Amino acid sequence: MHLKYKETKHPIKIIERISKHAEPHLHNALELVYVTEGALELGMGTELYHMETGELGFIFPDVIHHYQVFCKEKSKAYYMQISPFIIGKFSDVLQNYAPKNPIIKKQTISEELKNAIKGITNTENDDVIVEAYMQIILAKCIPMLELTEKESVGSTDIVYQAVSYISSNFREQISLESMAMDLGVSKYVLSRVFSGIFHRNFSQYLNDTRMNYAKYCLETTNDTILDISMESGFDSQRTFNRAFKDRFHMPPSEYRKSIRELI
Repeated sequence: MHLKYKETKHPIKIIERISKHAEPHLHNALELVYVTEGALELGMGTELYHMETGELGFIFPDVIHHYQVFCKEKSKAYYMQISPFIIGKFSDVLQNYAPKNPIIKKQTISEELKNAIKGITNTENDDVIVEAYMQIILAKCIPMLELTEKESVGSTDIVYQAVSYISSNFREQISLESMAMDLGVSKYVLSRVFSGIFHRNFSQYLNDTRMNYAKYCLETTNDTILDISMESGFDSQRTFNRAFKDRFHMPPSEYRKSIRELI
């Protein structure tokens, strides 16, 4: 899947930040979100799971998810991404299953679990210690989660269908009407999904998908910019160059050069 797929290059990423709307995406890491202020909605498909301060959410690898913020006060959380390959004995569970309800409520979080969460968020650049804390968190939390086979997650959900469809067809000349027809839904229903959950219209989301894929190709391949623009679904290199510069404030050739200077 190319659509908003974030490949985690580092085994551990931990950051505390103000929460905001995040469109549907997936990545190859286990993600934990621990709310420290306010409230947050964790979305999986069209389902929203409400999170209060002190609650912990689990997103297993390769599961499409998104975030919404509706509370008036500031919402803040720790976002932790951990490669499943450093999790040890839990890696098979993470790869093959997903939680039906991803939230661990604060009243069920023990002091030992709170200390492990505090420990992992206060640990800097020590993968061994983080892995040890993660073993504690997973050992305590996985038995509390009702799991289902990952293949069954979202198979009939319109958000999952939309993400999968655009991921498979963004290189083609598709429209909201043709997508709605192929999925067997009303274009008005589909339009409301994009505006309500993706927070952008169909054309904006499709262009973002193409741009993200083109950016990935610029970073990881030696393909010509013309080939990349065509492979990403743009109708001409000129259109691609203009769109890329509008988004990243530099032409694609300059972006590729800047990335290679960092390697």
